[in-house]
Amino acid sequence: MAGAVVWLTGLSGAGKTTLAHAVAKKIARPSEIMDGDEIREFLSEGLGFSKEDRDTNSHRIGFVARLLAKHGVLVFVASIAPYAETRAQLAKHSQEAGHEFVEIYVHAPLETVAARDVKGLYKKALAGTIDHFTGVSDPYEAPEHPALTIHTHVESLDESADRVVHLLRARGLA
Repeated sequence: MAGAVVWLTGLSGAGKTTLAHAVAKKIARPSEIMDGDEIREFLSEGLGFSKEDRDTNSHRIGFVARLLAKHGVLVFVASIAPYAETRAQLAKHSQEAGHEFVEIYVHAPLETVAARDVKGLYKKALAGTIDHFTGVSDPYEAPEHPALTIHTHVESLDESADRVVHLLRARGLA
């Protein structure tokens, strides 16, 4: 089976990584989950949160995801990737490499993700004590035409995962 990149984009706390793990458990093929927080720690340490650094981070993630996809792995990327133009570039690079790029918008309203935030980062960002916080003081450009939109504030994790699995099966990826 061909490798592919499934990019789960959305605000911090929307449920991207949780959803990726739930989907990976439901499919019977080699897969890898690339978590945005782990990438920042191990692959993009030292990058800040300027637009340029965020784009660099997204392109690094995309490069590694394409390497894995080249070897038949279904790669779930759980990363905010806040800019539409950057995600379009990532999709183009994957397609040029011969790998399908599936963009999934994992949506939850700001109030929901702020309530889920165990680190209190949204509270600090809303109070103005954290600069460049996506969705608060920095933009998040929601996908206009994602392959699928998941609403984690109204759907159960199992319902959301089943919807993603259905999409992947329909595309011959699971």
